[in-house]
Amino acid sequence: MDEIKFGDILLPGDEDTQERQEKTVRARFWPTMRKAIRQLPLGRDVVAAYYCATDRQTPLRVRGILLAALGYFVLPFDTVPDVLALVGFTDDIAVLTTAFALINSHIRERHYEAADRALADEPGVAAR
Repeated sequence: MDEIKFGDILLPGDEDTQERQEKTVRARFWPTMRKAIRQLPLGRDVVAAYYCATDRQTPLRVRGILLAALGYFVLPFDTVPDVLALVGFTDDIAVLTTAFALINSHIRERHYEAADRALADEPGVAAR
């Protein structure tokens, strides 16, 4: 497999690419989040990023970066398999942290409020 560079993963892509990534993220986000929530130190931020990425008021480039990072998070095959306890999500965390650093000012309070509601619904995480 070719070496994956985080910068390449976070390219926002064109609108067709973003549309495909959004469909993938919407379909796989909650099942992946349910598995990761106990191991992922950025759980609330990841859920807020999901709401930011699916918010049509978020600028297109920011949505693209977040959808790319969240797409990497939900893909079953990545650099470090997620099934490995504790280390499985380290590459996902690195990608997400990089994405957050690039777009942090665009994740609004309403996205965190939606994340809080989703995380409070049940111990695992409620799908929306």
